[in-house]
Amino acid sequence: MKKFRAQPGFTVLAHKLALDPSAAAHCRLHSHAGAARAAYNWAVAYVTAVWWQRKAEQSYGIREDELTPWRSWSLPSLRKAFNEDKRTNPRFADWWEENSKEAYNTGLANASAAFDNYAKSKSGKRKGPSMGTPRFKWKRKARLTCRFTTGTIRVEPDGRHVTLPRIGTVRLHENRADLRALIDAGNMRILSATACLDRGRWFVSLQVEQKHQLVKVARPDAAVGIDLGIKTLAVLADSDGVLSEEPNPRHLDRAQKQLHRASRIVSRRRGPDQRTGQRPSKRWEKANQARNKIHHRVANLREDTLHKMTTRLACEYGTIVVEDLNVAGMGLNRRLSRRVADAAFGEIRRHLTYKTRRHGTRLVVADRWYPSSKTCSRCGVVKAKLPLSVRVFECDNCGLVLDRDTNAGHNLVALAARTTGTGAAGDLDPVKAESKPRGADRKTRTTRPRRKAGTGRAGGAIPSPRAGKETGDRQRVTSAQLALW
Repeated sequence: MKKFRAQPGFTVLAHKLALDPSAAAHCRLHSHAGAARAAYNWAVAYVTAVWWQRKAEQSYGIREDELTPWRSWSLPSLRKAFNEDKRTNPRFADWWEENSKEAYNTGLANASAAFDNYAKSKSGKRKGPSMGTPRFKWKRKARLTCRFTTGTIRVEPDGRHVTLPRIGTVRLHENRADLRALIDAGNMRILSATACLDRGRWFVSLQVEQKHQLVKVARPDAAVGIDLGIKTLAVLADSDGVLSEEPNPRHLDRAQKQLHRASRIVSRRRGPDQRTGQRPSKRWEKANQARNKIHHRVANLREDTLHKMTTRLACEYGTIVVEDLNVAGMGLNRRLSRRVADAAFGEIRRHLTYKTRRHGTRLVVADRWYPSSKTCSRCGVVKAKLPLSVRVFECDNCGLVLDRDTNAGHNLVALAARTTGTGAAGDLDPVKAESKPRGADRKTRTTRPRRKAGTGRAGGAIPSPRAGKETGDRQRVTSAQLALW
C-alpha cells in the first residue's frame, strides 16, 4: 500500500474540536468506542489462541511442520477473519450492525499495530523499552476512541456542527467557521476524524490536508536560548542581550489541598476490586468523578500555559535553542519528580518542534551532555562540578557572578551562532559539545546489557506479520528519527 503524501504546497495537520453531543449522540459515541474495544479483544484472542495451541502441541511431541499454522495479524487478514466470524459469533451477532464498520476497523488496526510492535521489540528491530504481549482491554479502564476514514465527515456550513458516519450531526463547543471557510476556498481537505473521550469531554480530531501559508515571525534574525527549570519555568536570553523569565505557575501544587480532600472521600467509599469482581458503589463513582474533575482542570491549565508560551516564542524568534533534557531520568528523583512532571519539559520541546516547522524557523537542540550551566558565558571556562543546590554561578577565571539559569541561557543562545542550516527546523548541522573535564562529555555509568531475544511467549519464534497469504497485507516501515530531535 502506498504511503500517503500531501500534494505540493500542503501539509498534514490536525484540528482538535470539543463536542457538545446530545444524549442520543453521546450513546452512539460510547457504542462505537465500545465496539472498537470489543474488536481489539477479539483480535487478541484470535491470534494468541494459536500461540497457546502450538505450545500445547509442542509439549505433546508433535513435529514443527505438523503444528497448527500461524495466524497472520496483518490488518487485511484480521479484517477478513472478523467479517467471517461476526455473523455467527454470539458476542457480535446481535448488535454488530448498530455501529459503523470504522469502529471495528479501529480495534483491528490497533491490535495489528500492537502485535507488530511486540514482534519488532522481541527481534530487536524496535528501539526503546521492551513491549509485552498485547493484552485485553478492560472495559472500565480502556480509553474510549474511534477513528473514521470513510463516509460522511464534514464541518457544517454554520461552523457549529460536525457530521460523522453513523453518529450524525454533533454540535461543537465553539464556532469554527474558519475551518469551513478554508474548506470552501479549497485550502483544506478532511482526511479522517477520530472521536475520543478525554478529560471527561468528547473531542473530535480532524486530520486535514491544509495549504501551508508561512507567516513571517516578528524577529527573524534574532535567536533565543531557553533554559527550563522548576523554580522558574523558563529563563529566556536572546541574541540582543535581553533577559526575561517565564514564571512556573505550579498548577498541581496549588490543587494539592483539594486533591487531598477529594482523595480521602474516595478512599472511604467502596471501590472496585478486580481480584474479587467487586463493582464500585455509586457513591464511589461520584466521588471519583469529582476527584478526576480536579485533575482535568490542572491538565487544562497546564496545557493552556504551555501553548501560550511556545506560540509566543515561535512567532517572535527566527532561531530557538533548547536543551535535550533527560526528562525520564529527572522524574526518578523522588524529591522533584512531581514538580518535574508538572513542568512538562518534554511537552514544551514537542510544541516548539512542530510550531517552528509551521513558521519555517529554526530549532537548535543542544547536546544532552553540553554543560550549559557549568560553562562561563564570558570566558568559556568550564567548571568541574556545579551541584544543583548552587543557584549562583561564580567563575574562578574571570570572576563573573551570575544566576546559573541566566548563565545557561546565555550559553544556549551563543550556541545558535555555531550552527548552520537552511533555516528550516530539523535541517541543522550536528552540535559538537566542547570537551569537559573528568570525562563529563560522555556517559560514565555502565548500563546493563540488553537481554537477547528469546522464543515467543507461546512456544517457538514469533512469526512475521506477513505470515498469511493476503495480497493486500500492508508492510510497516518505521522511519529513523533525526539525532537532533
